[in-house]
Order: sequence, then structure tokens, then C-alpha cells
Amino acid sequence: MMAFRVRNVLQISGCVLQRNMSSGAGKRVGFIGLGNMGGHMASNLIKKGHKLNVFDISAPACEALKAKGATVSKSYQDVAKSSDFVVTMLPNNDIVSETYKEMVSSGVNSSTIFIDSSTIDPMVAQAVQKVVKGQGATFVDAPVSGGVPGAAAATLTFMVGGTEAEYEAVKGLLEGMGQKITHCGGYGMGQAAKICNNMMLGISMVGLSEVMNLAIRLGLDPKTFGDIVNSSTGRCWSSEVYSPVPGLVATAPANFDYAGGFATNLMTKDLGLASGVATSSNTPIPLGAMAHQVYRTVMAHGLGDKDFSVVYDFLRNQQEKK
Repeated sequence: MMAFRVRNVLQISGCVLQRNMSSGAGKRVGFIGLGNMGGHMASNLIKKGHKLNVFDISAPACEALKAKGATVSKSYQDVAKSSDFVVTMLPNNDIVSETYKEMVSSGVNSSTIFIDSSTIDPMVAQAVQKVVKGQGATFVDAPVSGGVPGAAAATLTFMVGGTEAEYEAVKGLLEGMGQKITHCGGYGMGQAAKICNNMMLGISMVGLSEVMNLAIRLGLDPKTFGDIVNSSTGRCWSSEVYSPVPGLVATAPANFDYAGGFATNLMTKDLGLASGVATSSNTPIPLGAMAHQVYRTVMAHGLGDKDFSVVYDFLRNQQEKK
């Protein structure tokens, strides 16, 4: 028997957005940026029955998605013109800006909805929205939290910036990659939420790394102290899910020589974004600024490509030198 499909028609600034309410209905989805996070996110959309057109500068990343059923496109423009939705997961402000300018330069379908899940400056997100809107299409910012484990398990948190109607239009698709989809406000507000969250993550990882080093130097067994932290007031996501100490959380990058995960250079970039928006809003962030400096120092020691939890190993080595 043919499944019954219910559609919500949402009127947005003169154009109609349709949200397919049937969880099994496949959409044509473009995905640009197939790195540690994006590759898992795109794979989960395929599992949900969507038809994916993908693009990445990495040929192996594209081939991995092709093996799962995706079509590999030759350019950003090809992705945009053949998709109902386009999701981008890119490294920084400049790459996001240039990608969108190039992608929409020759025109796009007015019915296409663009979703940027990168972590960028809120003002950049607002500027990109204007570029896309200028071509008659729709754009929302929807950065994510949950790391590589969340991307792999489709349990990410999405923070969406856009109108209420646009949020409703993208929510169903995002539910194929995440568990919690939150409307944060207007354009750029998803990015504002993500930057604040990542600043907290950077601060907490440095703090956890410091206390784990201290506890071990005082003679405490790391597992014993880790269990104490996770059953008392020091508990946090880093201690429970992403411990920087090898041997405490089996799936954490610490057990794989800090490979994969969320790179130190990206955490440093995000803390730099936090510093920038704090300056523009005249907001004091003494701990955020200190965490930024710590990660800049870690990068200066050649650890930028390692997972950001490598700050524990860096601090441990610094202590041993003394």
C-alpha cells in the first residue's frame, strides 16, 4: 500500500517551501565537505533514503560516499543545481564565503534550501544568507555539536538560525543526522550558539586536562579519579565521553594517538571566533581568551592536526620537562 504523505506548505518572502513530513521519503540532497564530521553526516542521510550528490576536494572522501550510493558531482554548481537541499560542512569563514559565491554565481533554483553546518562568524553567515537570497533561494545556518561520535551515531545537536518557517522546512532533513534540532533565532544565531558552546568545550577540556595531570602526579590512579569526576561535581562531556587520558574512554581519540576527532587547529579557530565576537560585543571572556592562548601554543608545537584533547598530552609533557 502506498504510504500517505503529508506536506506542510510554508510561505516565506514570496516563495513556497515544502516540508515533506514522511520520514521515509527521499529528497535530492547535495553535500559539500566530507571530512571527519561531514562524511558521517552524509552517510546517515543515505541511510534515511535520500539521494545524495556530493563534492569534496578529497577524491578518497568522495569515493567512500560513492561506495555507499552517492553520486559524485564535478563542481559546487552541479551540486546546487541538482539538489532540493544543499548541506555544507566546511573549515572556516573564507572557504564558506568563497564556496557559496562560486556555487550560486550562475544562478540556482529558487526552491533549493541551503544549510551551512560549518562553524563560522555569525556576521559571515548573515552575509552568505544575503548572497543566497539575492539569487532567489533560501539559506539557514545550522552548525552542530556532538563531535565525530555524534556525527557517526546521528545524535548531533543542530543550532538553526533563520525564520521559524525556514526552521520547520529543514527540521525533517536535519533529524536524519541529529537528535536535537533547536531554533536559535534569526540568521547567524545558530553560529552564535555554536561559538559559545565551543568556547565552553575548549575551556572545559583544558581544565580537565590540568586536573587529570595534577591527580596523576599526586599519585591517584587515572581511572579511579576519572570515575570520581564522573560521579561528582567535576563531571562534563569531556570527562564522560571524550576523556583526554588514554585508557579511560575506549572510543576517545586519546586511545588512537589523538588522531581523527576535532582537530586542534579547528578548536583554535573557533576560540578565535569567540574572541572576535566578544570584542565586537564588548564582552569580557578571560577564560576563553586563556584557552585560546593555550591552544595557539599547542599548535605552535606542531600538534594542530591532532585532536584537541591532545592538550592533555602537551601539558603532561610540559610538566615532565620541568
